Amino acid sequence: MQKLNVILPLQNMSNIVAIVGRPNVGKSTLFNRLTETREAIVDSVSGVTRDRHYGKAEWQNIPFSLIDTGGYIYGSDDTFETEIRKQVKVAIEESDALIFVVDVNEGVTDFDSEVANIIRKSGKKTILVANKADTHARSHFAADFYKLGLGEVYAISAVNGLGTGEMLDALTAMLPNKIEEIEEINIPKIAIVGRPNVGKSSLTNALLNEHRTIVTEIAGTTRDTIHTRYNKFNYDFWLIDTAGLRKKAKVHEDLEFYSTLRTIKAIEESDVCVLMIDASQGVEAQDLNILSIIEENRKGVIIAVNKWDLIEKQTNTAKQFEEELKQRLAPFKDIPILFISVLEKQRLLKVVEMAIQVYDRKTAHISTSELNDFLLPVIEVTPPPMVKGKEVRIKYVSQVKGDAIFIFYCNLPQYVSESYKRFLENRIRENYNFSGVPIVISIRKK
Repeated sequence: MQKLNVILPLQNMSNIVAIVGRPNVGKSTLFNRLTETREAIVDSVSGVTRDRHYGKAEWQNIPFSLIDTGGYIYGSDDTFETEIRKQVKVAIEESDALIFVVDVNEGVTDFDSEVANIIRKSGKKTILVANKADTHARSHFAADFYKLGLGEVYAISAVNGLGTGEMLDALTAMLPNKIEEIEEINIPKIAIVGRPNVGKSSLTNALLNEHRTIVTEIAGTTRDTIHTRYNKFNYDFWLIDTAGLRKKAKVHEDLEFYSTLRTIKAIEESDVCVLMIDASQGVEAQDLNILSIIEENRKGVIIAVNKWDLIEKQTNTAKQFEEELKQRLAPFKDIPILFISVLEKQRLLKVVEMAIQVYDRKTAHISTSELNDFLLPVIEVTPPPMVKGKEVRIKYVSQVKGDAIFIFYCNLPQYVSESYKRFLENRIRENYNFSGVPIVISIRKK
């Protein structure tokens, strides 16, 4: 087959930008400002608030993913500098660009110089941000940071937004165009994701090695993401593999931060994610964080509970486990759950079957007439609550083609509450099968 260079949609090929710097320079404040800016522009999935260190940002119609590295540093003050050095090196290796934040009030510290030296030697695209320049007088102090040798210094205030526009102009100008060399064929892309040591590599190997009829293997835009063509048992899809692709010479970096970056890459390039969890450990915070990233990127998802052979079972063990699991997943509970054992090769092909079913649901389109025939009578019986004595009237609904985004047109969109949006989503889920697919409810002016 002939390979063609195809520019994929930006939402599938987002750049990753990591915010680095020493503690207390305002990394998290800047992260919050940039991610909240996007939320004001683009409809978000309700309830995605679990992970405070990953977000989607957008500037001048250019989206990118943002990582706040400060959220991944643990330990006492004595270990901070060591951990930051590790994270800067990981961010250099795994991200497309860096935002290096310093404190304009404290001037250049020895540690700032050391971090700058690491970045400078790497050649990684970097925006140097002198934060806390809340006044015109303070912004003059930013000139001191030119000695770091990282080019232009952007004096900003993350608290009030001063100077962030110019900084974002420069950042988005340096982000690379995401071009991936793939065969021009429209088949699903499925990623296997999860915490370290839950069995991702074993599942990948079981699927590819035992039932392997590979048309071609091609590296994607990132060194650590490989798309492998799987064509067997009437299934045809790209399997996105990030597990065990490269042995690290020195595995000293923060494991959660490193695995999060690789997971984000896989999620953003996929259509459907297989989220693997360890049955013997149950659901942990990092599992929920990964799920929130899947939701925010509006990817389909199934959950594969691995190592089920190690669990002592009674009559209702699986049912009870599933009920407890869905309580932890709330509010997005409509997710297919499979209990598997990669070691015993139990229900592995079922994982593929269910992932393809989710892909089909995700790409299904309900006609506008059918949607309105179903939903408008529901809305008439249970209309949005009145606000300030004003009646909210929804007159029309449509679905964005190829995505589970439903747009409701009404007279006063600002008065439609999140609880009523959940009511609409629940009615849609009750009437149509969107299991494993995040639904976005968008309310717009008629």
